[in-house]
Parts: sequence; C-alpha cells; structure tokens
Amino acid sequence: MREKYKKLPLRSGVGIVLLNKENKVFVAKRIDNPKNFWQMPQGGIDKGEDFYTAALRELKEETSITSVKLIKEIEGNFTYILPDNLIGIIWKGKFRGQKQKWFIMRFIGDKSEINIKTKHPEFLDWKWIDLENLTEIAVPFKLEVYKKLTPEIKKNLN
Repeated sequence: MREKYKKLPLRSGVGIVLLNKENKVFVAKRIDNPKNFWQMPQGGIDKGEDFYTAALRELKEETSITSVKLIKEIEGNFTYILPDNLIGIIWKGKFRGQKQKWFIMRFIGDKSEINIKTKHPEFLDWKWIDLENLTEIAVPFKLEVYKKLTPEIKKNLN
C-alpha cells in the first residue's frame, strides 16, 4: 500500500449473506466493476445507525428486498483493504478499506420483490449461487473475507 494511504482509517460497514429457501446465496455484479466479479450486498453505516438497521437499509437500497428473517449475526468483524489503484478514489478517498459486521438472513419474499434498478443503482445483474462457488466469483480484495464467511454460513444452513 502506498505510504500516504497507510494512515487512512477503515470505513465501518455491514454485509448481508442472503440465502433463499434452497440455501443458495444472493450475489450481484457491480456497475463500477462489470468484469466477472460478483458480491453479496454490503455497505456503510450511517451516523447513529446500529449494525442490523444498517444491514436492512443497505439490502433495501441495493436490492429492494425487505422480506427477510435474521438467521444469525456472525461473531467478530471482517476487514478488507482496497487495492492501491482504488485507494484515494472510492469513498472520496477517506478510507483505505472496510471493517464489516456480517449477518446471515433468509429471503422469505417472492422473486418479484428483487429489483436492482433502484434510485441509486449499484448492480448490473444478480443471481443465486451455491455456497461452494462463493469464493470463485469474488473480487480479489474481498476474497479473504468470503473465505472466512463460508464456514460460518455452512454452520447455519438448515
């Protein structure tokens, strides 16, 4: 990491592992990185917001989904650092990465509820994938987070 960015703080964020009734994981392709990388819904925390409220808000803002049931709040935090070419650009250059609290949720709505063409769209496309494929579709700088999440998700499948 370039020296001038080492002192930048980590952004506080949340992530959502959204499972359907077949235990497939919701992933979406970002508009700003249309290569073959997909990610789970995630985002920052607003001032005065708790983690769970932020997770529900981010899920709704990114996917229009509100019909969910909390399965588990995953213990601890997960951190990623942006690659050098993105530090100083993403988040107006204020952060070098993100420290996240993750939640596993079950989607209990109808497919018609899912709409990524939101007020401020972040995604081009979405799909449900098998948990085993999660680490194959992740952008490289989030790969370690997804590797650490996978066993936690497996423990909570029913």
